[in-house]
Amino acid sequence: MQTVKDALREIRRYPSAIAGLLIVLMLVVLSIYVVIAIPYREAITLWRGGEGTWRSLPRTVPPAWINTFRSQKLPETIDLDSRKGAAERQEAPLGEGKSVTLLYTFDYQADDFPREINIFFETSYKERAPFASITWYTPDGREIAIADLALQAGSTSYRFAQDDKLLRRIRRQVGDVPPEVGLFVAPNPPENPRPLKGTYRVKIQATAFDPETQIDAELVVYGKVHGIAGTDHLRRDLKIALLWGAPVALAFGLLAAAGTTITTMIIAAIGVWFSGVVDNLIQRITEIVLMLPLLPILIMVGTFYSRSIWVILGVTILLSIFGSGIKTYRAVFMQIRESPYVEAAQAYGASDWRIIFRYLVPRIVPMLIPNLVTLIPSYVFLEASLAVLGLGDPQLPTWGKVIQDAVANGAPYKALYYWVLEPSALLMITGLGFAMLGFSLDRIFNPRLREM
Repeated sequence: MQTVKDALREIRRYPSAIAGLLIVLMLVVLSIYVVIAIPYREAITLWRGGEGTWRSLPRTVPPAWINTFRSQKLPETIDLDSRKGAAERQEAPLGEGKSVTLLYTFDYQADDFPREINIFFETSYKERAPFASITWYTPDGREIAIADLALQAGSTSYRFAQDDKLLRRIRRQVGDVPPEVGLFVAPNPPENPRPLKGTYRVKIQATAFDPETQIDAELVVYGKVHGIAGTDHLRRDLKIALLWGAPVALAFGLLAAAGTTITTMIIAAIGVWFSGVVDNLIQRITEIVLMLPLLPILIMVGTFYSRSIWVILGVTILLSIFGSGIKTYRAVFMQIRESPYVEAAQAYGASDWRIIFRYLVPRIVPMLIPNLVTLIPSYVFLEASLAVLGLGDPQLPTWGKVIQDAVANGAPYKALYYWVLEPSALLMITGLGFAMLGFSLDRIFNPRLREM
């Protein structure tokens, strides 16, 4: 019999096996990197975070790399936070209080208008709320008064598109357009207006009524593309789910495939060796389980009991142990049981369990490895299918959950194809990698297939 070590060396003769192995190794390395770079608790916190966590990201925009294939470049988000030194700050005494000036400067060179504009204030004071005025300066020298507002303690959000006074002011100056267009377009725009490129400035002039007042602000000009994966309807960066989907998918697929395959093999070996009542009982249980539909049962478990990925994994393994593999392994073990070396082991007094685990099971390992590898993507797709049906783990960011969110929010009908295609592509690449490696290993470990 060819040893496992010798058989693995044969992989070099199969280009499909090398390609599949590279894909699998890439997924494994990515999974290890993700778990280290974005720890589990941090990933869950980010993915379940609300508006406060993702407020500086645009909503439902494609990845930034699509600009590589466009002649008209879409804008990326401009995020300027005074707490990070992105604004020129000037403070001066003013009576019993002080004046605070924050000046933001940014260069705008995109060929399209931004999606929206917001300013987030962070303020602390003792008695009276400070007062602030916002002014917008365009590259052609125009000065546009934006708003005057009182700043409350803690966080205060000013959203340009929700200010009716600003909307009326822009309507008088450049026409009936939203602020993200009116503030970037030149006066008297043509029928197809384009943004005015150049250097823009935003000045926040605040008056505080006590010298200990602290005022900071974050100016966000939201773009129409973001990052390497885009964003979803909750402004979340899809990169988190796409990256963390890899370790979740591999862990679920590997644990389910290994737990099912190894346990099935051992049960089949026990049934063949002890035969009689034990073998008949195993075969009857197998025939009953084979008639049970796995997916509907998992749907009922997720609906009425728990959607935890560990519960789903346990039920999956439990229902898959007595599968068709029992029949396949039983046929092979029945041939091995009649081998001369098994009779010799019985003759020198080897126990039943020693014969099972030292003489029967090792002989079937060459058959087990390809089967294990090819089973992994089927369980990966099973977990993704449950998530698409809305029965995935509500805490974990997974590829299936991303697809489910995309479909639930009408991504295919709103031309937000990236939202569906990115996780789908990762699922297909995962399946392709394991399939190519598994089929090649099957030919390597099975001499009859190699000769065909």
